[in-house]
Amino acid sequence: MTRVLGLSLYGPQAASHRVRLSQFEPGLAAAGIDLQIQSLLDDAYLQRSFSGGRPSLRGLLAAYGRRLQALRHLDLFDLAIVYGDLLPFLPGWLERQLLHIPFVYDCDDAFFLKYRSGRLRLLQPLLGAKADRLMAAAAAVTAGNAGLATYVRRFNSTVAVLPSVVDTDQFRPAVLPPVDDSSKPFTVGWIGSPSTAPYLQLLVESLQQLALERPLRLLVVGGPAPSIAGAEIIEQPWSLEQEVPLIQQFDVGVMPLPDTPWARGKCAYKLIQCMACGIPVVASPVGANVEAVPKECGLLAESPEEWLAAFQCLAADCALRQRMGRSARRWVEERYSLRSALPMLVDVIQRAVHGRFPPPQ
Repeated sequence: MTRVLGLSLYGPQAASHRVRLSQFEPGLAAAGIDLQIQSLLDDAYLQRSFSGGRPSLRGLLAAYGRRLQALRHLDLFDLAIVYGDLLPFLPGWLERQLLHIPFVYDCDDAFFLKYRSGRLRLLQPLLGAKADRLMAAAAAVTAGNAGLATYVRRFNSTVAVLPSVVDTDQFRPAVLPPVDDSSKPFTVGWIGSPSTAPYLQLLVESLQQLALERPLRLLVVGGPAPSIAGAEIIEQPWSLEQEVPLIQQFDVGVMPLPDTPWARGKCAYKLIQCMACGIPVVASPVGANVEAVPKECGLLAESPEEWLAAFQCLAADCALRQRMGRSARRWVEERYSLRSALPMLVDVIQRAVHGRFPPPQ
């Protein structure tokens, strides 16, 4: 049995923990790979962060202590998988010293910008190249989309594009198909977290116009919703048990993004969740959204006028939504399902453990 330690940044409540690591555990076990996950920051930290609270210094010190304790036992494992930071604010060269077994670096976001922009940009002289150094030292890198893989290849040629995928046995279309009833509100749905909910402001103008034309509902799962004049606004907290039933209520799923370096690193996971449930999507043509949404599964929209036209088209044609939803489901099964991604991750792990990749430079 091959033993792998997954070093997650967040606990099980975080999508990154579930999507990039824990959902693979049963399939990896069947392939002879024992994946054990150690989270740096627990779910209480995430809940406090999403509610606008400040992290506890005592809690952070305890988190660092747990991570250092886990690293003391690295020799019990054949391989580590590092997601994001090993230890935030620790220089990359020191993290590399702590990782004395082969490791795979997993990148499903533009982590390399963490200490180069925003409130942490003052740390760029010390930490700006931290992620780059870890990528360079890794036996292999798994990148969530083609754009991230292109960046990674500047530092490490051994890159596998491993999309953020869903378990299509769990994410399924509703049993009852949507009803063609123009008197019912057209439901535009979004799922995410408080950190990405501000992107919904990009839809306010088009949704306000749509609300003048027909009954409209905006269903927001996992974050605060913007105010849309004339529309019914529903905010639902995210929970693992309710995310699929809530997505199944959407008529269309949306993923608006600004065209920024950070947003270009996103892996279109919101869209993949919707499409797996047979829901057509409308998305900004930014980053992985472009490769994730072929025209038979949804529409891309950039300006308020394009968003409005996409909503009008889908709201007026239930049969079109149904066709797109069926195509979207097939697309996810082929390209973005746990079943399709598992063999790739198994191959990366086995090759990294057995030294079948070129040694890092």
